[in-house]
Amino acid sequence: MNKRYISLFLALILVVSVFSGCSQDKKDSIDGEPSTEKPTAEEQLQEVEAVDVEKVFVTPQWLQSVIGGNQNESDNYIILEASWGAVDDSPNYNTGHIPGAVHVDISSIEGEPYWNIKTPEEVEQAMLDLGITKDRTVILYGSDVSGTARVAYAYLWAGVENVKVLDGSLDAWTNAGYELETTANTATPATEFGATVPVHPEYWTSIEDAAKKVNEDPNFRLVSIRSYEEFIGETSGYSYIDKAGEPKGAVWGKAGSDPYHMEDYTHEDGTCITMDEMKELWEGLDFTLDNHLAFYCGTGWRASIPFLIMYENGYKNISMFDGGWYQWQMNDELPVQLNDPNAGEVVYTTVGELPNDKAAK
Repeated sequence: MNKRYISLFLALILVVSVFSGCSQDKKDSIDGEPSTEKPTAEEQLQEVEAVDVEKVFVTPQWLQSVIGGNQNESDNYIILEASWGAVDDSPNYNTGHIPGAVHVDISSIEGEPYWNIKTPEEVEQAMLDLGITKDRTVILYGSDVSGTARVAYAYLWAGVENVKVLDGSLDAWTNAGYELETTANTATPATEFGATVPVHPEYWTSIEDAAKKVNEDPNFRLVSIRSYEEFIGETSGYSYIDKAGEPKGAVWGKAGSDPYHMEDYTHEDGTCITMDEMKELWEGLDFTLDNHLAFYCGTGWRASIPFLIMYENGYKNISMFDGGWYQWQMNDELPVQLNDPNAGEVVYTTVGELPNDKAAK
């Protein structure tokens, strides 16, 4: 072959190779090294994996994927910002909330005299007012992870099949680079919940059952999710509770320094610990995962967190002793323990014999 034609042929091959390389996946550069180009927002949404129905704590990326229409939940969901009081009492809602979020008052699901979960009829009506039905996905977040968990627990007890909590709350959302809105949103009420509330009465332990089972059921454990100072009776932990102590037979499940900080169950960034981390936290304590664990605290907020962690990991032997120490200390005849039974200095008495000077200052 003529050398001139050979040169032209080789040049043609080179040109074709260059254009072929340029048409390869954009993640590869011409020299074969990976590109540093970031995937688009749309690609990021499509890459977020689905989560199980029983999975409670979710990432901001998953929530954004729901909003973007890329999850099974995208067709029927509501985002709720949970805080105490009316919307104007919320520390965050009016200054910036997740797009589409509706405010929910935590008192819509609990109330006096014991701050227990309200009656089934009241909880059902509160959900219907927000347009919540049993098959609508509810995604919660709030400035207080304990209060948010309290609402999530109530909805699961009532029978909502898919309840989520944004792990790390609003900080996680903004740190992920997602925007907020200030426009207030209102819910469209529903007329039928779709099931008889509560669908899961087994998630709730009454004070009568707690007092009976702690004495008669060797597999039952009343697990105190309170500070150590509360557990040994140094303080009630609350400004409005004058008596301090624990129900006789209760075991300590840790919590944190006071009712408003759950550092044992949360990371510094506000996300909740995992099941494996909770197992480590519970090593050496007076209960096992084989026991029936009835969690409680003062009025039910803090105890909701370990309940949800166990729930999303498939445990069925769990409930909430809803009344907690607040309801227990209203009954003079009920037995009480002071100090740590494992320290060998435990004192047994009754509520009626307790002093009235242990309110938190």
